[in-house]
Amino acid sequence: MRAVLRYDAGVVECLRRVYGDDYRRFLEAIAVPSRRLYVRVNTLRVDPRELADSLRARGIAVGIDEFLPEALYFPVEGPFSVEDLDLRVHVDKYAAESVYMGAHLYVPGVVSCDDSISRGSEVSIVGPGGVVVANGVAEMSCSEMMERSKGLAVRVYRSVFRAPPIRELEEFRNGLIYPQSLPAMYVSRVLDPRPGEVIVDMCAAPGGKTSHIVELSGGRARVIAFDHSRSKIRELIENLRRLGHADKVSVHRADSRYLSVDFPWLRADKVLVDPPCSALGVRPKLYDEKTRRDIEVCSEYQKQFLREAIRIVKPGGVVVYSVCTVTIEEGEDVVSSVARELGCVEVERVEVPRASSGIGIPAARFHPHVHDTPGFFIARLRRTCA
Repeated sequence: MRAVLRYDAGVVECLRRVYGDDYRRFLEAIAVPSRRLYVRVNTLRVDPRELADSLRARGIAVGIDEFLPEALYFPVEGPFSVEDLDLRVHVDKYAAESVYMGAHLYVPGVVSCDDSISRGSEVSIVGPGGVVVANGVAEMSCSEMMERSKGLAVRVYRSVFRAPPIRELEEFRNGLIYPQSLPAMYVSRVLDPRPGEVIVDMCAAPGGKTSHIVELSGGRARVIAFDHSRSKIRELIENLRRLGHADKVSVHRADSRYLSVDFPWLRADKVLVDPPCSALGVRPKLYDEKTRRDIEVCSEYQKQFLREAIRIVKPGGVVVYSVCTVTIEEGEDVVSSVARELGCVEVERVEVPRASSGIGIPAARFHPHVHDTPGFFIARLRRTCA
């Protein structure tokens, strides 16, 4: 089974700028999951070691990360062989990537299905590009899958990889854990939120980094979260409620590129900028289609967010910029360009265990084929004048 990655020559050129001929190893790595599936423990509700012991008592294999005490991980098993059966359910890329890891298939991920599928039918679950990701038993007929808006569509019994279904664990439902990659956890650690600080998360949904900021500050920072999408704001609020953090975060729907205009009173001690990106570092990636133009558009868009972050942070304040991609165009080039343009900005050294250094500037990088994590870029900037 091979992932379908449709990248034009311009994207390959961007990857070569980072990896040289090793870009092929990068592409191989993002097509499969990391060997560890991470969750972050909600330390305001439970001790990570106690939670790990509770999971182990139920027969669930779990480890505690060597460097981040709030990070637990589940070993990922596989790859296993799956069959291309006569009956097929076609799913979107997000459902495919989840089912590929052993999750059951729910109705919102279904794109189409064979009309002859009935309850009890054995089916193949197929992602974009014709990639078979799992076999399962239909819990609905095809017509029910297409007519309903929610519910379990296929119960998976064999997938290419296997890990505990995080969102089905009682610990998830009870707000004790949040699924989050290791590099994403380091973003909030680099921000280093402290009690009493005013902290802005500019692109906050779905709330992983926002809620981590709350926990790292002991619930005593003033956290202000922004996002532009109504649906994403709803997801953010729901996650904060589940974790018990809703009363600790002020949530606003806004275009964060214009915060200094729309919220002229806003002055932050620290700002987190995690803007939309090409997501080339996300894994496992079964299907993706990108052009050089996509990367260029992302880069210009990201600069708008970073400029605004520096405008709203107080003199002496900190801005952390992160993206779940690996291109220099969306990482070092964005940071260097905005720092030169605005002046009075110092790019600080980032201390992240296990990470590689930035390319030409002090920053942290995670490379899938080197660190067995998603690809990630993290930089920390300080505003040095009024």
